[in-house]
Amino acid sequence: MAGPGAAAGQPQGRETEVADSIERSTVPAGEAEKDRQFVTALYRGLEVLRAFRPGDRELGNQTLSERTGIPKPTITRLTHTLTKLGYLQHSGSRRQYRLGGEVLALGYSYFMGLELRERARTLMQAMASEVNAVISLGIGADTEMIYVESVRGAGPVTLDLGLGARIPMARTSMGRAYLAALGEAEREAVLARLARHDPEGLERCRAEIDQAVEDIASRGFVMSVGSWHPEVNAVATPLKDRRSG
Repeated sequence: MAGPGAAAGQPQGRETEVADSIERSTVPAGEAEKDRQFVTALYRGLEVLRAFRPGDRELGNQTLSERTGIPKPTITRLTHTLTKLGYLQHSGSRRQYRLGGEVLALGYSYFMGLELRERARTLMQAMASEVNAVISLGIGADTEMIYVESVRGAGPVTLDLGLGARIPMARTSMGRAYLAALGEAEREAVLARLARHDPEGLERCRAEIDQAVEDIASRGFVMSVGSWHPEVNAVATPLKDRRSG
């Protein structure tokens, strides 16, 4: 499994504000205390970077504090340090920050290192052209799926999410295909994180996730008709990299 990943086609839908549907993930209470190797300062710095959502140009310390739950005095020190390191840029008079070039460099290195993405793109484009749909490749990250490739056919695009877009794991066909392809122990660990993050949301989706496990075993793909959004339908299948096991 490369990542592992999952590919999904979206034959119908409309462009939505993805950020509004994405819940923030947090470290469970007490985890840092139990794990002596866990560096809380590093975690907090990364949470500041993760607080930026698609469409955010600049954010101030107060907004970053509200989104991360980190006290504002700590946020002020973190943004200062991240600016010194090039991961944030300070706007000066507006006292706000935007993501810096070092973040882009990290993301570029990551995307270029995904061999499955390069191997899959030609096949994805052929399928997209044949069915006039958007075909996307995503990988699992905590409680979300992240788009690492997306191609489109010649038809009108009604749902067009770019590279790096995040979608809910439990409520999308791509996420459910990913969950279904995991080994039982790994899947239960991810479900435990989802339960801590959004217990009510997982409860609403649990039957569909269990059905996805059966569907992948019996027919190799998962369908979603309006599960994530009433106007979005999709089909997804997990992709395995046999060279990595």
